[in-house]
Amino acid sequence: MTSHAMRPGRSVSPWLALAGFGAAVALAALIGVLGVTGTASEYQSLDRPDWAPPSSVFGPVWTVLYVMIAVSGWLVWRRTGWSSALNWYAVQLVLNAAWTPIFFGAGQYGLALLDIVVLWVLIGVTVWRFRPISPLAAGLLLPYWAWVTFATALNTAIWVAN
Repeated sequence: MTSHAMRPGRSVSPWLALAGFGAAVALAALIGVLGVTGTASEYQSLDRPDWAPPSSVFGPVWTVLYVMIAVSGWLVWRRTGWSSALNWYAVQLVLNAAWTPIFFGAGQYGLALLDIVVLWVLIGVTVWRFRPISPLAAGLLLPYWAWVTFATALNTAIWVAN
């Protein structure tokens, strides 16, 4: 395959595609940011385990993870164009975006836990589907999967305590 994914009758610039993946991930992040605006005091007021990080940790961690998520999807797109592997990627990104409004906006810690457990499974499926296409793309999702594992434990602890 050439350096850009082919579509019947046209091609897409790889840089434009990277911008598209960046925009999709930025939209998920924006939904999260809007979901937590003004909620730092809510997070502080929750009964949290001793190992819960301060709210100031989440922004920098997610910024790095979102960049890695965007590049991962783009790497797969470069090899396959839009493929079934990217369908899994898109669904997990939607669940990622939904978690923050469910947890913070609605205060539905149990529903947020359900969302994040399904998200965790779908990240695993995405890693599994990406690996044969691009081991690098799959590897870029591993820190995200690890962070969501930690976030799932934290969500569980908060749900049980509150």
